[in-house]
Amino acid sequence: MTKNILAVAFLAVAFASCSNDDDITPAEPLLTETVSNLYAPQTGGQGEPVGGEFTKFDFETGAETTSDTDWDIAFRGTTIAVNGGVATGTTDEPTRNGDVSAAIVTGTFTSVTSAADLTFSQDSETSFAIPTGSDNGWYNYNSESFTVTAIPGKVFVFKTTEGNYAKVEFISYYQDAPAVPDPFADATPYYTFNYVYNQNEGDTSLE
Repeated sequence: MTKNILAVAFLAVAFASCSNDDDITPAEPLLTETVSNLYAPQTGGQGEPVGGEFTKFDFETGAETTSDTDWDIAFRGTTIAVNGGVATGTTDEPTRNGDVSAAIVTGTFTSVTSAADLTFSQDSETSFAIPTGSDNGWYNYNSESFTVTAIPGKVFVFKTTEGNYAKVEFISYYQDAPAVPDPFADATPYYTFNYVYNQNEGDTSLE
């Protein structure tokens, strides 16, 4: 009788151990990707009113999207919108229906290892979360060489529509990302950027 009781107790413990093991979900790996030649044209410019549809990008799928809801950031010319906050009043900007936010960090891409303790903001009636204009956000415009270049030492961290985190470094505004762009020969606006995306909701690690 004692042997039977011990055997039942052992099986119960073993089963409980296996059940707990099965409940542990392994963390998804971080995704490190490069997006090349994401085309984000605008109409107007050169003194004319700027317009045109924004090109939307979704970190979860790692691709451009036409979805009205499943997008994180959107591009048009040198302007970048996030799917969070409210309309800024810019012509043809996308409707925000998510809770995406952005933080701008000074440092190298590899040195930004976490989204914890960062200050995030969203698009507002007065400005985009990533400010527009030369030297204000992600780029510099050189009036002597007529080139648009990414500002070194700036990394952009996003909290996405899924509640995940991604970091981005912008590489080029020119098609095929030439090392020395020729503004009269190299087509724009074609974004190239690197990003790391953490697939685990709420996990702030970016390395």
